Amino acid sequence: MQGRILIAGLRGSGGKTALSLALIAAWRSRGIRVIPFKKGPDYIDAAWLALAAGEPCSSLDSFLMGDQAVRICFAERTRYPGLAVIEGNRGLFDGLDQRGTYSTAALARLLDVSVVLVVDAVKTTRTAAALVLGCQHLEPGLPLRGVILNRVAGSRHEKLMRQCIEAECGIPVLGAVPSLSGIELPERHLGLLPSAEHPEARRVIATLARAAEQYLDLDALQTLAQSATFFAAEPPTAEFAAPLSGPPVRIGVVRDAAFQFYYPENLEALARRGARLIEVNALTDPALPDLDALYLGGGFPETQAAALAANQSFRTSVREAVAAGLPVYAECGGVLFLGESLTFQGRTFPMAGALPITFSFSARPQGHGYTEFAVEAENPFFPVGTRLRGHEFHYSRVQSWQEASLGFAFRLQRGQGFDGKRDGITKHNVLATYSHVHALGHRAWAEGIVARARVYQRDRLGAEDRPGSPTASLGYSRKEDLEAGFYLAAKSGLISKV
Repeated sequence: MQGRILIAGLRGSGGKTALSLALIAAWRSRGIRVIPFKKGPDYIDAAWLALAAGEPCSSLDSFLMGDQAVRICFAERTRYPGLAVIEGNRGLFDGLDQRGTYSTAALARLLDVSVVLVVDAVKTTRTAAALVLGCQHLEPGLPLRGVILNRVAGSRHEKLMRQCIEAECGIPVLGAVPSLSGIELPERHLGLLPSAEHPEARRVIATLARAAEQYLDLDALQTLAQSATFFAAEPPTAEFAAPLSGPPVRIGVVRDAAFQFYYPENLEALARRGARLIEVNALTDPALPDLDALYLGGGFPETQAAALAANQSFRTSVREAVAAGLPVYAECGGVLFLGESLTFQGRTFPMAGALPITFSFSARPQGHGYTEFAVEAENPFFPVGTRLRGHEFHYSRVQSWQEASLGFAFRLQRGQGFDGKRDGITKHNVLATYSHVHALGHRAWAEGIVARARVYQRDRLGAEDRPGSPTASLGYSRKEDLEAGFYLAAKSGLISKV
């Protein structure tokens, strides 16, 4: 069984994530393999989708990755039987500019996938048909094939809305969902609370699955998904080809409740270039293990600041490793941990102290959206002259720093970074940036980290070879790793605890 479908909305926070989760979980409970995808750079929705599907969730973002890489990623993830569910982002036609560049609609065209539009039914009837009709005509030829009504008030309301939409728009209503009780999907920082922090995430998924069985036409949605023609893309890139040769290196990946944001393809790209990925927990591990490099991803260190501060031995080990030259690539939340302290909700917490910076938080986002930047100074991982694209979303800002002792590798053409002009702080073998980069969009990302790790390993250990293959099966897989995308690497035998 193969097929694909895209769940879109008229706006953000209109219910498409909950309904995507409901559909995925219901199909999974019927024994159908579901391959989840999230349009855009979002980590949080992707983690929820992965949890519902029991499969890793890949992000599809043409700005970060390019159209070709999006098509290749989608083809590779769907090459085996299963139904692909793509959750869109924002409104259907919302993109980078007034033409909707990089919109959900553009992705639907790129992947030739049928779109089902989620329509919020609160206090509306025939006007909803006008909205759907507008979506049909704004970009003629868009494969808009059905509608799901969300938050209908009752059977009379549902019947009238069905009649209006089906008569005026000529497409079916494939579900009508009332306001559901017992579904706690709280929002934080303009997005959902991460599944890793939700105390009842699995119960919420199970409740949504039952709601889908009751209120969605699962058979009709499955038929629609299976009506898609076979999707084929260009030959796979190196990120999906056979592992590259080279001496294995040990790269730590910090994964815990504070640091959760990793694209699965980034982890795969490191592993396929010769990295053995070692899971590190900044909250509970007493110290860093023996490593050749450290990848410190984004997350919400502020919500776990007390626990991070309490693990003094780990903070000390990170500071000492940085001073000794350990290559460290840090993104967003990971950058904050490398600083001297962070102040959140009136309290100040000590961090690793590897960078002479203190951070605090603002009530409004300090950086939000896509970034574009050029590498203009020497750094551990990227050649000077490299041009990169990324995404940033942070409420944190620099409170104080010893700027003279720091270098800046990136000159921003788009985005905020640290001061609206610069990003990519360097010190020792550290590169710390607010921008998240997708490995499928930039070959240099994984190559640079692994290459620097090999230099560090050679300088520290000489010609000594580490035993074992970086892609040998390590027998390590935990359901909890779905939230961070680690399940993909673990499933492939690419990540270890030691």
